[in-house]
Amino acid sequence: MALSDLTPNLIITGGAGFIGSNLTLALQEKFPNARLTVVDDFRSGDFKNLAGYRGDFVAQNLSTLDWQEQFGDQKFDAIFHLASITDTTMHDQFAQVHDNVESFRRILRYAQPAKTRLIYASSASTYGASTEASVESNGAAPANIYAFSKTIMDNIAMREAKESPDWIIIGLRYFNVYGPREAHKGVPASMVFHLSKQMKAGQRPRIFKQGEQKRDFVYVKDIVGGSILALEALESGIYNLGCGQARSFNELVDVLNNCLGTKFHPDYIDNPHAHYQNFTEADLSNVRDGLGYQPRYPLEDGVKDYMKWLYSEKKT
Repeated sequence: MALSDLTPNLIITGGAGFIGSNLTLALQEKFPNARLTVVDDFRSGDFKNLAGYRGDFVAQNLSTLDWQEQFGDQKFDAIFHLASITDTTMHDQFAQVHDNVESFRRILRYAQPAKTRLIYASSASTYGASTEASVESNGAAPANIYAFSKTIMDNIAMREAKESPDWIIIGLRYFNVYGPREAHKGVPASMVFHLSKQMKAGQRPRIFKQGEQKRDFVYVKDIVGGSILALEALESGIYNLGCGQARSFNELVDVLNNCLGTKFHPDYIDNPHAHYQNFTEADLSNVRDGLGYQPRYPLEDGVKDYMKWLYSEKKT
């Protein structure tokens, strides 16, 4: 699909969630005449995230949705599939894998006859523990059931793409995303959100000793930009979407202090997690070549933009 097509017919699953709502509203802005349909069951979304949304909304559980019955013979230019159970602390293995994988299987089955372009959210968690930048060719090593479900999605997506070379399926492995419209997530919201709230409340930011754990913090506007670039992809593939630079929690506290005008020292606490991921970083070589992706928001710029939005009088 060419971005010059200003009237695309698009579905966004999980469009009331954090990344999904940012993507939906960005698509609406980029394509003012687009026909947009969000599918969401509000398990990890909130209608308030879609303030100003002008499209259709289907409230359905994707693991049981009959796509043919719901949408019939409508022709879609692309389906963005972002819906999933995203809580990595959920340990019900059946529920996590069933909902994430079977929802995806139903979408693949619906999209296959017309070869509808499918762009879906994979996850950096599929890489498991790492000490250097993750490359897409690295083998999967999921450390939790959420990551396992995303690994299976990648497996079946690439199997389908191989069997149908004329069908474009793009998987995007999101790294540690932060930004507007994540507050409804509660505990799973980003460290950027939680630490800023502590600091705005006059509290020292609490991080695990000694604050040298590193993350590829990527601003949601970069994630949205990369996801939209996938509309132009010429062939199927799985790509990392991150900022491309690992930054420590200590550095994050410094950046937040600068943005909020505070001078807090971290409150170092014991890490209760036996299998904690101490490092994430996206190798962006393939996504630069394949999608033309180039992140625009290093941590300093992303946090500054986010804090302006988060603590403004009027959020848009």
